[in-house]
Amino acid sequence: MLTTTTIVIVVVIVLVLLIVFRGIRIIPQQRVAVVERLGRFHAVLSAGVNIIFPFVDHVVKVLDLRTQQVIVPPQIVITKDNVQIQIDTVFFYTIVEPKMATYNIADVVQGIQNITAANIRQVAGHMELDETLAGRDRISMSLRTALDEVTESWGVRIDRVEIVDIKPPREIQDAMERQMKAEREKRANILQAEGQRQSAILQAEGEKQSAILRAEGEREARIRQAEGLREAQRLEAEGRAQAIELVAQSEKARIELLKASGLDANVLTYQSFDALQGMAKGPATTLFIPSEAVGVLSALGALKKTWQAAGEGTANGESNA
Repeated sequence: MLTTTTIVIVVVIVLVLLIVFRGIRIIPQQRVAVVERLGRFHAVLSAGVNIIFPFVDHVVKVLDLRTQQVIVPPQIVITKDNVQIQIDTVFFYTIVEPKMATYNIADVVQGIQNITAANIRQVAGHMELDETLAGRDRISMSLRTALDEVTESWGVRIDRVEIVDIKPPREIQDAMERQMKAEREKRANILQAEGQRQSAILQAEGEKQSAILRAEGEREARIRQAEGLREAQRLEAEGRAQAIELVAQSEKARIELLKASGLDANVLTYQSFDALQGMAKGPATTLFIPSEAVGVLSALGALKKTWQAAGEGTANGESNA
């Protein structure tokens, strides 16, 4: 049977072990523990193994130092132009002062949510619907500035505030969809008209260039035609000149041969007259008669008159007899 001494020893050992276990606190990474001693703040335990006095020191709260995400309940706000919209918000915060986050506010998350809701109404109330839809960054910046001013005394740092969604009423959405559709059709018509204008301009430019090239081609053709005609006339004139030169040289050679044969001027004049008879039979209506031929013709006319006078005298004598 166990004696009283044994029982007392066992009880003492259990109490010692209990005190030892209660005096050891293991804090996980990225967490801290706020310790009070006899009801007053004593220390902040960091991550790892920590020793406290059992029954004297008491761990009040274990805080997470990691960035926390909190979703704010959807807020119904009225814009400056009296449109009711719903705004969904989410914010991220980090505890930087565990003592202040424990003793300066009872619930950090609820406090941030309430401040966010109040400031959303204030910011959106000074903006029109179109401004709220296009000004999410402006709303987020205003909310973060307002939260920073308050949470600084809570030992909390606001890392980011995001506007998740802004939902206008259904009839406003329908009107916006119709407006967007009309705007798209307007842009399409503008682009189509711009395309037609560019096409007309390009077509006109093409016709202009074509007309210019066609005119230049015709001008070049006329120039080449004139140059060809001029060259043909020059060659024809050169051919005629060469032909005349050849005829003149041939005539010169014939005259020189006649002079060399000993013919006198009367014979040459007679031959010229004989040549005139042949030329008179031709189709020409104008004849150029040499001066020698004119003298021969005059002599022939005088001889003809002499013959005629002699014939008349003979006829008168016979009649008188």
